[in-house]
Amino acid sequence: MSQPAPLDETSLVADLPVDLYIDGQWRPSSTGNRFDVIDPSTEQVLATVADASPDDGDAALAAAHAAQKAWGRTAPRERAEILRRAFDLVTERAEEFALTMTLEMGKPLAEARGEVAYGAEFLRWFSEEAPRISGRYATAPDGRNRLVVVQRPVGPSLFITPWNFPLAMATRKIAPAIAAGCTMVLKPAALTPLTALLLTQVLEEAGLPRGVLNVIPTSRAGAVTAPLIADERLRKLSFTGSTEVGRRLIADSAHQVLRVSMELGGNAPFIVFEDADIDAAVDGAVAAKMRNGGEACVAANRFLVHDSVAAEFSEKFTARIAAFVPARGTEPHSTMGPLVDAATRDKVAELVTGAVAQGARVAVGGNAIPGAGYFYEPTVLVDVPEGADILGEEIFGPVAPITTFSTEEEAIRLANATEFGLVCFAYTRDLDRGLRLAEELETGMLGLNAGVVSNPAAPFGGVKQSGLGREGGFEGIHEYLETTYVGIADPFASREA
Repeated sequence: MSQPAPLDETSLVADLPVDLYIDGQWRPSSTGNRFDVIDPSTEQVLATVADASPDDGDAALAAAHAAQKAWGRTAPRERAEILRRAFDLVTERAEEFALTMTLEMGKPLAEARGEVAYGAEFLRWFSEEAPRISGRYATAPDGRNRLVVVQRPVGPSLFITPWNFPLAMATRKIAPAIAAGCTMVLKPAALTPLTALLLTQVLEEAGLPRGVLNVIPTSRAGAVTAPLIADERLRKLSFTGSTEVGRRLIADSAHQVLRVSMELGGNAPFIVFEDADIDAAVDGAVAAKMRNGGEACVAANRFLVHDSVAAEFSEKFTARIAAFVPARGTEPHSTMGPLVDAATRDKVAELVTGAVAQGARVAVGGNAIPGAGYFYEPTVLVDVPEGADILGEEIFGPVAPITTFSTEEEAIRLANATEFGLVCFAYTRDLDRGLRLAEELETGMLGLNAGVVSNPAAPFGGVKQSGLGREGGFEGIHEYLETTYVGIADPFASREA
């Protein structure tokens, strides 16, 4: 099936909302300041967006706080219908969302369309979860009382989202909060605010009441969000981003004892055992490494390959990586876009240079691409020694370092030798081994003979320093619900008296 013709870039950008959204109104920053959004494939200014101030942040939280009581009492079916309408609208406007993401973040249009489908599914999934929020009624074990357990909304929530999946990272926070009856303040990444603002426009059209969602793009994240985290009106913080920033936010939230959800860094191992289907493993490795050009927390970060199949795997994998075509995401031949900014490209280049200095060999790629845009060659490193710095860093780019192991125990040791524990991938035909891996790998998610694990119906999240809480699945809505227990005197006591 052929893809639809892309929209006109100039017309799309001209029609995008570029102001703050507070209490149901689009408005400029209170200071009048604006900041530039840069197209990473051309390094040219794409749009200028209102730059929220601390006063704007306060106004956004005030609106969320004022709307919370009424919104929390809204019928679950009403909340569900808003989410369902939003799903339909995002799906209908898929090309607008895809092109917006491609322009501000860089990914090829084909990948952007995939993110639209993925991000929209959170709206549909949680539209179905909203009416299923439940509690329980039970008789106490001693028979004297009745126990009633009810769920209620946590309350006003602050969301801080990253730039790499600007639609999906927003919908997987916004959708469960709407379903649970929470109001929100969203601070999207300064590199990619346009997709979040377009989503806000769609939610407004879907009927979301004023004050429920407030959106404050800003170039001064700390100055705007720190007062909100310290404000007693805020009851929940959800952040997706680096572990370094996540640690600071957890510390800042301790004073208010906020409910926190943290989806932080990763260092995903991709393990290929001696009994693996090598062709299937190569397919999975390409998907796990090159989705979003490697700019994903769930991207395979280090490849641990059994020494008996390392040569075959490396040869086939390198050929596939070499076939990627870096180009602006709107170009039909593009299969990989630029990195998001110069700093990200420079970090990737530094990691590759360091790995080579420590003994790794470049099988393909290994260089920044000259000219406009933050492009870096698709790269495979082989003979990477254990302990090389690149194996301990989150690369966030199109670089695949390959190292080897000899035994299952060694593979597990190497995989667990990190402070992170977001996702692991493993290829083996041995069912018993797969079950052992599920119990011994220190990870929140495991892709067993699968290179992609993300799914709105599954709980997404990590262990160790990869975060707290889960997004998606049946578990996702509980991040936005508080549990209240009501003890009721034995209803038969008065009759028996």
